[in-house]
Amino acid sequence: MPNSKPLPITMKAIVANEPGGPDCLKLIERPVPAPGASQILIKVAYAGVNRPDCIQRSGGYPPPPGASDIFGLEISGEVVQIGEDVKDLKLGDQVTALVSGGGYAQYCTADQGSVLPVPSGISMEQAAGLPETFFTVWHNVFQRAKLEQGETFLVHGGSSGIGTTAIQLAKAFGATVITTAGNEEKCQICRDLGADLAINYKDQDWVKELRSWTNKKGANVILDMVGGDYITKNYIAAANDGRIVSIAFLQGGLVEADFRRLMMKRLVHTGSTLRARSDSFKAKIADELREQVWPLLSKGMVKPLIYKTYPLEDAGKAHRLMESSQHSGKIMLRID
Repeated sequence: MPNSKPLPITMKAIVANEPGGPDCLKLIERPVPAPGASQILIKVAYAGVNRPDCIQRSGGYPPPPGASDIFGLEISGEVVQIGEDVKDLKLGDQVTALVSGGGYAQYCTADQGSVLPVPSGISMEQAAGLPETFFTVWHNVFQRAKLEQGETFLVHGGSSGIGTTAIQLAKAFGATVITTAGNEEKCQICRDLGADLAINYKDQDWVKELRSWTNKKGANVILDMVGGDYITKNYIAAANDGRIVSIAFLQGGLVEADFRRLMMKRLVHTGSTLRARSDSFKAKIADELREQVWPLLSKGMVKPLIYKTYPLEDAGKAHRLMESSQHSGKIMLRID
């Protein structure tokens, strides 16, 4: 059985020769990469645009050792080449994959453990918007924070890619969901996705609103990508024995906080990054997603929210939109 389809020698890809704004992203020609023994090569259909891409572009989030300098952490497409140790994947399979780099390109390699089939009823465009947010939410909310049925869950930035995913998954597994967003339109999107309470943080004191709505019990699990003074506010908003997970610090990570609340409420405050974790670690997350979440996608109970899709050469425009925070859901690149 052949392990490769006919392939070109070069491909189009997006890189940045030096840190900077969206204009520093350049469309270039690169050799088509060859997969390692445990990897596959994917002809990319779509790639997701994520906040870490923008941070990498500005110089704050370099690729881990061995990763491609081509941007992009999630893709969908067709398997066109298979490494000699790859099992359970074949040429022509329609897949989506979490990658440590290389996604903004016509071809991208992926470790077999981070590859999942495109769920039935999900388009290739939607499929490319799954890995980064679903791996992140599953690991942090369900594996680390151990959100359980009947608990109250708070996610900040509810209209973001992470937020829209977290709302839907938390509701699907029986939690009460509270979220914050920056305007009423975004709050309504969150409600439409299943949020029980959506708070406009620009017009309302979200801590006061949350505590009032929960009869001062607070949230059992909090997923925070804001940082800054939200760290202290999260301690006030958390329930006794609450679990707080930090996954980004858009308002900064150097803050003053009253840690007595951490002790008196018996809180657990943890955090994580995913990109630099091992292939075997990501494979375990993929296995749980395949078993527990992919059926929900196939049934239409959960789906990625796509805001706008750009052609590959307009990656800079996609980054500008991401940094404007005017979007709700995922921003995508179409790879022709």
